[in-house]
Amino acid sequence: MTEHAQTSELPTAITETITLDEPIQRGKQTVTDVQIRKPRSGALRGVALTDVLQMDVVALTTVLPRLTEPALTEAEVRNMDPADLVQCGSKVAGFLLPRSAREESQ
Repeated sequence: MTEHAQTSELPTAITETITLDEPIQRGKQTVTDVQIRKPRSGALRGVALTDVLQMDVVALTTVLPRLTEPALTEAEVRNMDPADLVQCGSKVAGFLLPRSAREESQ
C-alpha cells in the first residue's frame, strides 16, 4: 500500500479580476473591481451547469455571490449593468471548460 503525503493546505484558488463598467455603490463604498474565484462543485449547487455555461441570468444571480470578492449580494447582481454581468458570466463559464478547451481558445 502506498502512503500519500497529507497536507492541510488547500490548492490556491484561481481568480480573475473584472473592472466594472458601472461601479456598484454600497453606502459610502464604491466597488469598481470584483475578483471571481474558480468555483468548486459545492458553489454550483442548485443550478444546472448548462445554465451557467449559457450565462443564464438566474443561474448567475445564484452563483456569483458565492464566487465574488467582495461578495456581491443577489440584489447587486440583479442590478448590475448588463455588460458587467456578461463579463462576470464569461469568466465563470470559462472556469467550467476543460483545460484543453481553455488552451485552444487562447
